[in-house]
Amino acid sequence: MTRHFLDLADAGPDGIRAMLDDARSRKLTRAGWPKGKPDVDKPLDGHVLAMIFEKNSTRTRVSFDMAMRQLGGTTIVMEAGSMQLGRGESIADTARVLSRYVDAIVIRTDDHAKVTALAEHASVPVINGLTDLSHPCQIMADLLTVIERKGTVEGTRWAWLGDGNNVLHSIIEAGSLLGFDVTAACPEGYDPDSAVVAAANARAGNHPFVLTRDPEIAAADADVVVTDTWISMGQTHAERKLAAMAPYQVTAKLMGGAAADGLFLHCLPAHRGEEVVDAVIDGPKSAIWDEAENRLHAQKAVLLWCLEKL
Repeated sequence: MTRHFLDLADAGPDGIRAMLDDARSRKLTRAGWPKGKPDVDKPLDGHVLAMIFEKNSTRTRVSFDMAMRQLGGTTIVMEAGSMQLGRGESIADTARVLSRYVDAIVIRTDDHAKVTALAEHASVPVINGLTDLSHPCQIMADLLTVIERKGTVEGTRWAWLGDGNNVLHSIIEAGSLLGFDVTAACPEGYDPDSAVVAAANARAGNHPFVLTRDPEIAAADADVVVTDTWISMGQTHAERKLAAMAPYQVTAKLMGGAAADGLFLHCLPAHRGEEVVDAVIDGPKSAIWDEAENRLHAQKAVLLWCLEKL
């Protein structure tokens, strides 16, 4: 069967660990190299990745493009407004056509159903570059960052502060698959999707997801503190949402309650002074730049897994 990467559960714990091991190994091997120099083995030589963007992107676009270059392959970038998908062609027909041209497809969009439909009709791997429901590629980078700093993710405690959004959904999923604890502090009305939580808790064993309204409870002794922008692309009712989120800002005081060697993560872009203050994002516990770089290394491994090179 075609290996799609729509959510972390598609790879399962063994697949995730294999990808993280490969990502770390390739990153270490490349230390000091020019960014555009291909890996010695060029495992995707001759392969082409199509990238569809219905949402703006910096990290996803550049990291996947550089990932393919370093793996020896090439990319084709398509904006929704400049392709027939944006002019009424069905997702199914787009999937069938692209499958005849390229070896894999990344799509960054809104509705998760678009990604599942693309995968249903494509005969090549489809990778979720972001949807409103989940962001698995980002969490692969987060996991790699924590492993680099702490040696493992198993048994760690993660705290999420703010909106119960797509990034949190993928963290919840990761915790249930890899055996770490996730506690989220969200204001009432902004909880994570109940179906995502139920699916994760069904397999979580001794690591069920915990939801609280108190940010200090969530952050207490946390190994990893994570947040995201409160107002995502295309969202409305900004003033009401910002007011609800204000108590969940990641401050120096809140980070002081985390573990002494606790890390701060943010998928970026950050709205400084909203979800996080400068003293935290630029502080000694912040790992955001390693996290951003690791999008590249993690996504190389995702591509290799999807194309059955791992």
